Amino acid sequence: MPHLFSSFTMRGLALRNRIMMSPMAMYSAGEDGAATDWHLAHYGARAVGGVGLIVCEATAVEPRGRITTRDLGLWDDGQVEPLARIVRFCHEHGAAVGPQLAHAGRKAFSDHKGVGPQAPVGPSAVAYDEGWVLPQTLSAGEIDAIVAAFGAAAQRAAAAGCDAVEIHAAHGYLLHQFLSPLANRRDDEYGGTPQNRARLLLRVAATVREAWPGEKPILVRLSATDWTEGGLTVDDTVEVARLLQAQGVDAVDCSSGGLLPLPPPKIGPGYQVPFAEQVRRDAAVPTVAVGLISTPEQAEEIILNERADLVALGRELLRDPYWPLHAARRLRHEAAWPWQYERAK
Repeated sequence: MPHLFSSFTMRGLALRNRIMMSPMAMYSAGEDGAATDWHLAHYGARAVGGVGLIVCEATAVEPRGRITTRDLGLWDDGQVEPLARIVRFCHEHGAAVGPQLAHAGRKAFSDHKGVGPQAPVGPSAVAYDEGWVLPQTLSAGEIDAIVAAFGAAAQRAAAAGCDAVEIHAAHGYLLHQFLSPLANRRDDEYGGTPQNRARLLLRVAATVREAWPGEKPILVRLSATDWTEGGLTVDDTVEVARLLQAQGVDAVDCSSGGLLPLPPPKIGPGYQVPFAEQVRRDAAVPTVAVGLISTPEQAEEIILNERADLVALGRELLRDPYWPLHAARRLRHEAAWPWQYERAK
């Protein structure tokens, strides 16, 4: 059997293969933050197509934490059932599924550079870029409320029947803003030293772990590097990964960048895989590799050589919802097809 199609277990969750759908914002929720028919068709197709773990798009834990006003949310009980019907359908077709719990911070309402129905917030009054709204500096009490909001969103995800949650601490959003000295200029217990800058993320992880069923896994997405001098490095990320594991986090999803409006210096197939490999090796924590992984052979090599435990596909699954079935054929693995489609197998 190809290693890509071996099972993988996190806590009590056994995945049918090592293929994860990377969270990708669809900007297609209702104004109330609830999932729509689009989401049912979108995620349902990838479950039918054989994905092992579907991580739904950034799902805001409070209204002012949305990237756009069409983001999914889990800040209200009315958002639970629309998500639950997606979860039920994905389960019928063998896929595990869960949301990426997120807060955009200073990058809220990005399509209008921070102008939205609520004012953006951040660790410090430092705008994302020229022309963007200056975020309001969060007080200690407001930080406590955001931590609680992550816990409440995790409880709603559990009520929807989700199998896993991912905490979004990458791509320049709020938890990443606290981690990076480029955005965090605080001089209190949440700023200054690397340990202080990690305090909010660690509190969120501990609160989600307490709110989330003990037998179900938690992932955290980190930007392993800020790609610029003075920002976070992969060595910093290794230390954060160790701290997260101590808080009950089960895997680290290793992406990069997003804190500043700068592209990575080099982009190519698998360009972020070394981050997952180093974090896995040095922090002794399971990792997810992501970033221009497109061919079955490339994905198989990552798992075969123990560079990561899961591979996350983004654009490739947008192009082809049935990528796992096609990959199985390329790797000469007999994968089960939906019985409705077997005439085409």
